[in-house]
Amino acid sequence: MRFSVYQVSRKGGRENNEDRMGYCYTRDSGLFALADGMGGHPEGEVASQLALQTLASAFQREAKPTLKNPIKFLQDAILAGHHLLLRYATEKGLVDTPRTTVVACVIQGKSAYWAHCGDSRLYLVREGELVARTRDHSYTELQQTMAHVVPMDARFNRSVLFTCLGSPGKPVVDTSGPTMMRPGDRIVVCSDGLWSTVTDETIVELLASRPLSDAVPEMVEQALRNGGANCDNVTVLAVEWEAAEDHDSTHGISTRSLGEDVFASTIQASMNDSASGDLDEAEIERSIREINEAIQRSSRKKT
Repeated sequence: MRFSVYQVSRKGGRENNEDRMGYCYTRDSGLFALADGMGGHPEGEVASQLALQTLASAFQREAKPTLKNPIKFLQDAILAGHHLLLRYATEKGLVDTPRTTVVACVIQGKSAYWAHCGDSRLYLVREGELVARTRDHSYTELQQTMAHVVPMDARFNRSVLFTCLGSPGKPVVDTSGPTMMRPGDRIVVCSDGLWSTVTDETIVELLASRPLSDAVPEMVEQALRNGGANCDNVTVLAVEWEAAEDHDSTHGISTRSLGEDVFASTIQASMNDSASGDLDEAEIERSIREINEAIQRSSRKKT
């Protein structure tokens, strides 16, 4: 499989960046995920980090080199992250539980599968058109969806969610797939810091008209400008599926030569000082280089 990926995270006007993102892959399967720690609850950065670590660990354990059931994998791994947050709060003696949203996508074979909880979104763009977009687990979105069935007079803040990881009740996890992928399809996972200030139309237009290495930084910069001094964290991870071998991006990855037991991940095993600020392409590129070096060492051992 071949794909190009580009990701950026900026903390905007917030004191800390509680967003986390990353991807994992084997020879025949890829996982792309993002989590947005929720303000108003303790340790949002811990919540998002633990959610991604749980996904990455489950992927490493089960993708050999493919997942038997991608939808079940996403459901189980996301719920496992939820239970880990509850245990973390209990062990730390916290009065409230750290909470986070999450969105994750598996691309395997020629199909994509995705799941989300909360209001972090996934967009699928094909040939300049929006093919799919997740629906937020917010009262505002629920009101819009149900308006033709049960009129609702109340007005809700768009950021008020009815489900997330770490909440007292069992989280709602919506899934989709399989969706057949075509060469050139682009999938974006993002935090609400992007879509709350940049329209869907603008996101689609940028993805349709520019390389990922131009489109992603531009949409993030637009979000920061539109959000102003109090802008939320803005995090975007974009994937172009079956990118050409001669793709001009330095972020292209081909897994064809990987052994069945090779696993690579950009998801941090632990948090560090840089995690509270901006995650720029230099840091991400360093992680990718380390992954590629490990893969090359593995390939040399096999030969």
